[in-house]
Amino acid sequence: MEQVWTELLNIVREEAGSRVVETWLKAIVLHEWDVNKRLVHLRAPNAFVRDWVYKNYVPMLKKHLARLLHVTDVQVSIIDASKPKESAAKIEPEVQAKNNNSIIAAVPIKDDANSLMPITSRRRQHTLNENYRFDTFVTGPSNMLAHSAAQAVADRPGQLYNPLFVYADSGLGKTHLLHAIGNKIVDDQPRVNVLYQPADRFVNEFINAIRFDRVHQFRDKYQNVDVLLIDDIQFISNKNQTQEAFFHIFNALYDARKQLVFSSDMFPSDIQGLADRLRSRLASGLVTDINAPSLEIKVAIVKRKASVHGSIIDDSVAHYIAASIKSNIRELEGAFIRVLAFASLTNKPITVELAAKVLERETEKKNNGLSMRDIMRVVGRFYGFGADEMCSNKRTKDIVRARQVAMFLMKHKTSKSLREIAASLDRKDHTTVTHAVEKIKELQNTDASYFDDIRSIERLLM
Repeated sequence: MEQVWTELLNIVREEAGSRVVETWLKAIVLHEWDVNKRLVHLRAPNAFVRDWVYKNYVPMLKKHLARLLHVTDVQVSIIDASKPKESAAKIEPEVQAKNNNSIIAAVPIKDDANSLMPITSRRRQHTLNENYRFDTFVTGPSNMLAHSAAQAVADRPGQLYNPLFVYADSGLGKTHLLHAIGNKIVDDQPRVNVLYQPADRFVNEFINAIRFDRVHQFRDKYQNVDVLLIDDIQFISNKNQTQEAFFHIFNALYDARKQLVFSSDMFPSDIQGLADRLRSRLASGLVTDINAPSLEIKVAIVKRKASVHGSIIDDSVAHYIAASIKSNIRELEGAFIRVLAFASLTNKPITVELAAKVLERETEKKNNGLSMRDIMRVVGRFYGFGADEMCSNKRTKDIVRARQVAMFLMKHKTSKSLREIAASLDRKDHTTVTHAVEKIKELQNTDASYFDDIRSIERLLM
């Protein structure tokens, strides 16, 4: 079993990144495999690690453990080893009813067809994150307008700023604001139907509606909501049938004075592959942006995050963590969680020295601070393609070459996981990245033109 766990860690390191393994999964021990119940018993060093792994990584663990153990599916139990007599983990009600004698951290498999039932029969299943609220959103000059507009919409849905469109780079708080709007409305008006939906899930749901001949249920589900919150709307680009369905949903809700809120990583007019009539509708209400936060705001975010986790940290520690992360709020929060986890695992106080030890990779400014967006822009310019073409489904020889070179360089020039690289190029499956990296590695040794291209692009990235 020790070999199985070692193999699992190697798989997760490739798929989700070494940070996940080093921070969380290396602290976990595979204690026992009950072959009859198909139940894997894991031991976590404390409740903090147990709950975090349960919340974020159980589906991935189940998938790979099933393959490594040569079974179709497994259940996973996570025990808090510091309190062996206590229950192992939080349990989904459906799972607990079936497993009265075992504690199972399992995520139920969704039936895509059944997910199309009208929202009125699933009033409380609005997929809102209860932790994302206005009182947990730190405001400053960089996000004040977006925050104020979101609050106004939440106070008077359908009456002000309809639609509301928030755009910003990844990780700056767009998703937080959408959830905050939904949570405020649900709290104030429990009978109002609120639906939050990432655009990629909207697309997949529409595909399943066509597949199961349930388009009418899909339409009814969305046209019967009172507040529709669509995150990352740019993901419906170049999907003509989905855009047609969305167009009619938009019109029906807007005409009925229902509230519409959208987020994107770019201004509506800059979204490529979007029908003009949709682009104009998205920009017809209030369009507001969120800029990168100042150092003071980042310090406030770290301190707010600490209070949420019941911790108190010195201003010097908060300042160090805030100054170490240059990218976005999501990375900042992740850095703080890593520091908090390390302190919890080692039973040490959170100091600047401890934070520096945990975040040394960030503070080294590895690879000259290159981002995946930098690499995609330079590779695209080198081969004569725009970002929209790099992320498209085009399969011409030249665009495939450019795309694979970009994936290869992202893998070797950043610390991003295969999933993150795939997502940056609008690819759903991380195995596409694995194939691209191996392909370019092979072609560099057999085709001089590929070798020359890589060297030239690397010089441009310096």
